Amino acid sequence: MIIRVSSKFKRAYKKLPHSVRIKAKEQEAIFRANPFDKRLQTHKLHGKLKEYWAFTVVGQYRIMFAFCDMEIVDFINIGTHDVYR
Repeated sequence: MIIRVSSKFKRAYKKLPHSVRIKAKEQEAIFRANPFDKRLQTHKLHGKLKEYWAFTVVGQYRIMFAFCDMEIVDFINIGTHDVYR
């Protein structure tokens, strides 16, 4: 699986607490193996974000992403529920 990251994702990632960045890398490894692993709590978003999905990093932190095709995923943003605004 190829994961592309947006510039918005990169900026938000740099601002995260160190412990959240570590957990994000762990969750990314699980995501690469199976994007719908129960540990990720992957879910489809609704409303104006209906083309996106999200999965849990830790606590209130989420990664918002989009499937481009079977092998390419774009990570759009990372952060608390504010990423949905």
